[in-house]
Amino acid sequence: MTVVNRFAPSPTGMLHVGGARTALFNWLFSRHHGGTFLLRIEDTDRARSTPEAVRVIIEGLRWLGIDWDGEPIFQSTRFARHAEAARALLAEGKAYLCFCTPAELAEMREAARREGRPLRYDGRWRDRDPGEAPPGVQPAIRLKAPTEGETVIDDLVQGEVRIDNRQLDDMVLLRADGTPTYMHSVVVDDHDMAITHVIRGDDHLTNAFRQVQLFNAFGWPLPRFAHIPLIHGADGAKLSKRHGAVSVLDFRAQGYLPEALCNYLLRLGWAHGDDEIISREQAVAWFDLAAVGRSAARFDYAKLTNLNAHYLREAADERLLPMVVERIEATLGRGLAEGDVARLRRGLAGLKLRARTVVELAENALLYVRPRPLPIDDKAARLLAGAEAWATLAAFAEALAGAEDWSEPGLEALARAFAEARGLKLAAVAQPLRAALTGATVSPGIFEVMVVLGRDETVGRIRDRLPEEAGARGGSD
Repeated sequence: MTVVNRFAPSPTGMLHVGGARTALFNWLFSRHHGGTFLLRIEDTDRARSTPEAVRVIIEGLRWLGIDWDGEPIFQSTRFARHAEAARALLAEGKAYLCFCTPAELAEMREAARREGRPLRYDGRWRDRDPGEAPPGVQPAIRLKAPTEGETVIDDLVQGEVRIDNRQLDDMVLLRADGTPTYMHSVVVDDHDMAITHVIRGDDHLTNAFRQVQLFNAFGWPLPRFAHIPLIHGADGAKLSKRHGAVSVLDFRAQGYLPEALCNYLLRLGWAHGDDEIISREQAVAWFDLAAVGRSAARFDYAKLTNLNAHYLREAADERLLPMVVERIEATLGRGLAEGDVARLRRGLAGLKLRARTVVELAENALLYVRPRPLPIDDKAARLLAGAEAWATLAAFAEALAGAEDWSEPGLEALARAFAEARGLKLAAVAQPLRAALTGATVSPGIFEVMVVLGRDETVGRIRDRLPEEAGARGGSD
């Protein structure tokens, strides 16, 4: 059997992490089995579906590297086919016309509320003659669902699950205005698109029972169902905005790499031994539904961030550079000069070893492109106060101006020789030097910083920090 599966989001909002994991599991399952993976936009709710939501869903999938076969399929373009299928069931006596008025349906809801029971349609038009219909009422079409026995699903994740048919009512297939319901459209589309496997969240398990009844009414073969547990927050509650970012594109904005998020989502509810770092190629080779657990997974931002730090270290500098430049330009409110970008390019290799997200990477990289004179924090200012610090920096600036070896080992050797000649410890030179070059007391290795800045910028920043009487102004820049 050739696998055909689909990701079928409703475009009524963002692509959240639960939906992204569902898409990833479907994509991996299809690619693992050499099958076909379809994207179906389930926009039957025309009032709430928006083009912007469609754009965000597609953008999120593409950012994650989840592609699909063929063009996206929009459910709303198939309404005529859905209506045709409902009328075919009506003609076969497997569905019926329901002439309930809005007032009657409201009374059913109110009675169920008063009695503390679930709302179920009472079947009042199931066996009535349509000739008894009240004037002016347009009928809906309802499925004549079985009232005895059980509906059983052999779920690939949940195992065998069953429900007493008396717990399900006669669902609407076609509304009174002629539009199909979501539940009906899904079944018709899954059949027409030859879907073999339906992989989705276990919040759809109740829907599956109704959909199985509809498949049976049509006499169509059932797809295999796999209902995966939901994702919860660290506190065990259903993941929501209060837990942090829930939209896929929020994670991009917060500086996570798509391969890190995909790796993390893969490990939420699926395992391959003790493997934690799993490449896309390994995921395709290893993924199958047998390793999906039945318990809800808990989203841990600390674990995701640690995983992202790994992928950040592995990422090519040329890939990260545009991300960093974009964020820095937004922070500074201006474009970066060619020299600034060159400096960032030199500094990324060291900076990415110390960052956990692209946001942190860009924040740390600001020290290489801030306009002079640099802003300086209080701790750094205290290191630069006093004639002794000024004299040391002024003399070291002169030594740097004539340095022949502008490499990290060469600059460190120069600093050590400079300190030793003056009876100083290396820290007495390195600490005020760090303050002058970065405006802070914490930074990458100071000799690494100097190599990235280059000779002119290094000497210029030192002299920016010296008072006029120490010979600060002018000099190299």
